Amino acid sequence: TELGIERRFVPESCPRAVRPGDFVRYHYLGSFPDGTRFDSSYDRGSTFNVFVGRGQLIAGMDQALVGMCVNERRFVKIPPKLAYGSEGVAGVIPPNAVLHFDVLLIDLWNSEDEVQVQTYFKPEKCPRTVQVSDFVRYHYNGTFLDGTLFDSSHNRMRTYDTYVGIGWLIPGMDQGLLGMCVGEKRIITIPPFLAYGEDGDGKKEIPGQASLVFDVVLLDLHNPKDGITIENQVVPESCERRSQAGDFIRYHYNGTLLDGTLFDSSYSRNRTYDTYVGKGYVIAGMDEGLLGVCTGEKRRIIIPPHLGYGEEGRGKIPGSAVLVFDIHVVDFHNPSDSVAITVHYKPSNCTVLSKKGDYLKYHYNASLLDGTLLDSTHSLGKTYNIVLGSGQVVLGMDMGLQDMCVGERRTVVIPPHLGYGEHGVEGEVPGSAVLVFDIELLELVSGLPEGYMFVWNGEVSPNLFEEIDQNHDGEVLLEEFSEYIQTQVDTGKGKLAPGFDFEKIVKNMFTNQDRDGNGKVTAEEFKLKDQEAKEEHDEL
Repeated sequence: TELGIERRFVPESCPRAVRPGDFVRYHYLGSFPDGTRFDSSYDRGSTFNVFVGRGQLIAGMDQALVGMCVNERRFVKIPPKLAYGSEGVAGVIPPNAVLHFDVLLIDLWNSEDEVQVQTYFKPEKCPRTVQVSDFVRYHYNGTFLDGTLFDSSHNRMRTYDTYVGIGWLIPGMDQGLLGMCVGEKRIITIPPFLAYGEDGDGKKEIPGQASLVFDVVLLDLHNPKDGITIENQVVPESCERRSQAGDFIRYHYNGTLLDGTLFDSSYSRNRTYDTYVGKGYVIAGMDEGLLGVCTGEKRRIIIPPHLGYGEEGRGKIPGSAVLVFDIHVVDFHNPSDSVAITVHYKPSNCTVLSKKGDYLKYHYNASLLDGTLLDSTHSLGKTYNIVLGSGQVVLGMDMGLQDMCVGERRTVVIPPHLGYGEHGVEGEVPGSAVLVFDIELLELVSGLPEGYMFVWNGEVSPNLFEEIDQNHDGEVLLEEFSEYIQTQVDTGKGKLAPGFDFEKIVKNMFTNQDRDGNGKVTAEEFKLKDQEAKEEHDEL
């Protein structure tokens, strides 16, 4: 004669229990005391949805549902006076029938409910939170209040990307995402009137009047009005020059998404990224972020997607992703740059200056613009010896050694187009690298006038050919020519261009005289350099 309630399963967690006025969704089996079933929500494939305590249920069920938790199971015995009484329900419930209900509560909410937000992880640093009109990328698991999964972005292995607060989402999600930080995790519980309402989603995945629970992790956030953000991390004390549009720059970087996911790194390739700045060779945000940097500077550049790879993304970069680049500037230059020379010490008696053709001996330390040492003659214990202007060193070094005194010390900065160019020297000098040489000139041997490999220190014999032709056969062989030149140098009568191999110079001189290329020089072929110049002038 009395209402009987048996709690057959009670979940460990019960944050909320049914109260009069709540709306509930539940499954049930209805039977008579002999076990005969008269009704079942399971057979219809849908829950029974109803307000509690408003007279929409038989009195016994109205009472039996109060205090239930979601996922709780109750076995309820309802006497006739709290069910269908002496009249019953024609063809279904006989008069004065005791009714048994096996009830499982699936969902409950109240029309006064609001969106509930429970944050269970929040990063220590939260420089920015979601605001109305922001664009966000997030992962989620969507469940009903009983824990049944209805959707998951994780299963699709793709974030959900959307604007917030402009009607692209259900109202409850629009509210629940506000104030989130990138990396934050929260549970957002949404009553149906702020979700899909009475009709559900129309796809039979979300039924009508269903409360929804979203377990959300925010991965990315930006606003279409955002520009790039620059965070200076290390700025050298000395910064003589800052990058400008048109400069060519070499830098290392780590590229991550806003949640810290690494998508690329120049360090992993052990090679800098080399590009022009301000000419569209890189994404717009990086073009802007690389302006105004110093060599050796480290900075973080945060680039919104409309200045990055946009809605489509690229490779490991998803669409609409904010990009974070931690860069280290190794060097930069401009194609219009020439050699830069800084003199640190010059002797007071600086009268003889180096010029093209001079033979120089000098020490140097060679480094990159960031200070990385490449080479040093000091470590080898010997000088570097060249003939200035003869192409024995890179063009920039030829320029940097001009007009130098013995004992002078200077720093020569050489842009790559006057150094080793785009390709560098494999294993030694990176491509497109600016080079820095600290130089000390130790010895200078004056060279010969341009175009001369040998000069006389006195008057030239009028019978020169006969003197060279020692066997007087009218022909001079290379051996005779070489022996004669060697004698003139040894006796101080002549001088060879310094810094070159004797045999190569003599062979070159002989080849110039051997005009028909037969390996012999005749009197008709033999001419001094000033005689050659006069004949060429006459011909012209």
